[in-house]
Amino acid sequence: MTGVFEEKFTEERIGDVARELLELKPDCRIFAFYGAMGVGKTTLIKAICRHLKTTDTVGSPTFSIINQYLTNNGSSLYHFDFYRLNKIEEAFDIGYEDYFYSGNYCFIEWPEKIEKLLPPGTCKVFLKEIDGIRHLQLGD
Repeated sequence: MTGVFEEKFTEERIGDVARELLELKPDCRIFAFYGAMGVGKTTLIKAICRHLKTTDTVGSPTFSIINQYLTNNGSSLYHFDFYRLNKIEEAFDIGYEDYFYSGNYCFIEWPEKIEKLLPPGTCKVFLKEIDGIRHLQLGD
């Protein structure tokens, strides 16, 4: 990334940004993606999953809440979309702990809905779009 905590990019560079994000945070397994509807959270997660060599088709888990993808070495990646959660207790119903503490990558859209449940060390990724340019910033 050009800056330690911020990157500006267009969709053409999203693969590079995905790789750079993983390289910048090599020990992080839980990534929480913050941003408005349509800012590119799912698109960035797809690029990250491609970089991690998923063998499955990556799509938004809006209705299923969680998707599991396998990599070419048999590892699991988990992709969450908590947009439709009405209360935090619903995260308990899906057994979020089993996924978050599995040691596997977890990519979370709409983490605001379950903020209190995010484990220490979660990598927070903030996205916004200004005039067709996406801005990515890492937070605490």
